[in-house]
Amino acid sequence: MHQVEIATTRETLYDSPEMVLNMGPQHPSTHGVLRVILRLDGETVIDLDCDIGYLHRGMEKIAENRQYSMIAPYWDRLDYIAAVSNGLVWVETVEQMMGLEVPPRAHYIRTILTELNRIASHLLWLATHALDIGAFTVLLWALREREEILKIFERQFGARLTCHAWRIGGMPNDAYDGFERDVRQFINNFPKRVEEYETVLSENRIWLSRTVGIGVIPAADAIAIGLSGPALRGSGVAWDVRKARPYAAYADMDFEVPLGENGDTYDRYLVRLEEMRQSRRIVEQAITRLPDGPVMAKVPKIIKPPAGDYYHSIEAPKGELGCYLVADGTSSPHRVRVRPPSLINLQALRQMCIGHLVADVVAIIGTLDIVLGEIDR
Repeated sequence: MHQVEIATTRETLYDSPEMVLNMGPQHPSTHGVLRVILRLDGETVIDLDCDIGYLHRGMEKIAENRQYSMIAPYWDRLDYIAAVSNGLVWVETVEQMMGLEVPPRAHYIRTILTELNRIASHLLWLATHALDIGAFTVLLWALREREEILKIFERQFGARLTCHAWRIGGMPNDAYDGFERDVRQFINNFPKRVEEYETVLSENRIWLSRTVGIGVIPAADAIAIGLSGPALRGSGVAWDVRKARPYAAYADMDFEVPLGENGDTYDRYLVRLEEMRQSRRIVEQAITRLPDGPVMAKVPKIIKPPAGDYYHSIEAPKGELGCYLVADGTSSPHRVRVRPPSLINLQALRQMCIGHLVADVVAIIGTLDIVLGEIDR
C-alpha cells in the first residue's frame, strides 16, 4: 500500500519576508478607532484591510424610534467635527418632504455658518495632517484660526463642537448681536493666515517628499469607488453638491470648485486650502447680502411628513453627506439611512496604500480626512 508522506515543517513568521501588522484601533494617526490590518514586505505595504465598527451606536435605528424633531441631535454627532453641516442635511430632508418654505434669512445664516464650519473642519484636518507628517507649527496656527470660528458658534448656539444648530423650518434663534461684526472680522483676517500655511508647507522639501506622488488615485477609479468631496476633486473631477444641486442659499453665491491634477496627497492638500478660500468668499457674499425677516417658518406642532421616500444630500466638508428617509405618515420615520462620505472614501485606502511604505499609510489616512463617528454610526 502506497504511503503518503506528510510534510511536518512549515514556514514560520521569522522565515517569511511577510509580516501582518495592526495599526490601531488606538493609534493616534488612524484619526479615531480605526483598525488597519497591514500585510508588509519589509516596510512596503502589499495588502491592507480595514476593521471598523468600534464606535457603532445604532444611530439609524435609534432615529426610527424617535419623533422627527428629536432626531437632529443624533445627526450632529455623526461627524463631530462638522456638527453644523450634519444637522443641516436632516432638517432640509424633512423640510423638502413637507414642502416647508424656509425664510430667506434662515437660508443665508445657514450658508454662512456651514461654510464657517467647512473652514473649521479643514483647519483641524490641516492641523492633524501636518502633525502626522511632522509639521508641529502648523498645528498651532490652524487651531488658532479655528478657535475664532468656535467662538462664533458658542455665541450663536451655546456650544463649540456638537452644536445643535437648526430646527425643522429654520433656526431656533436669530443671529446674535454682533454676529456680522465677528464674521467680518474673521474673514478679513483669514487670507493672510492661509498664506502663512502655504509659506511653511507648499514648497517645503520634506512636505513635498511626503505628499507628492503618494496615495495616487486616478479620476476613473475615484468615480468607480464613489469618492466625493476633496478626495474626489483632488483627482480632477468637478463634482460639488453646492453647484450640482444647490441648497440653502448656494444658488445665489458665486464661487469656484478647486480641482487637482494628479490625484495625490499633495493635490488634495492644495484643494482643501483653496476650498477654505472659496468658503471665505461665500461667507463674505452672504454676510453682505444678508436679508432681514424671520428665521423660522410656520411648522405644525407635530411633524408628520407625507408617506413616501426621499433622498437629499449636501456638500459636507468631507464629501457628499446624504439622508435617505422613508416616511409612513406618522410622527416617526419608518426608515432612516445615512450616506456618510468618510465610509465611502475609506474604501479607497487599500488602492492608495499598496506599494507605499508604512509611514506613507499615515499620510494617506490623513489625506482622506475620515471621522469614525460617521463611518461606524
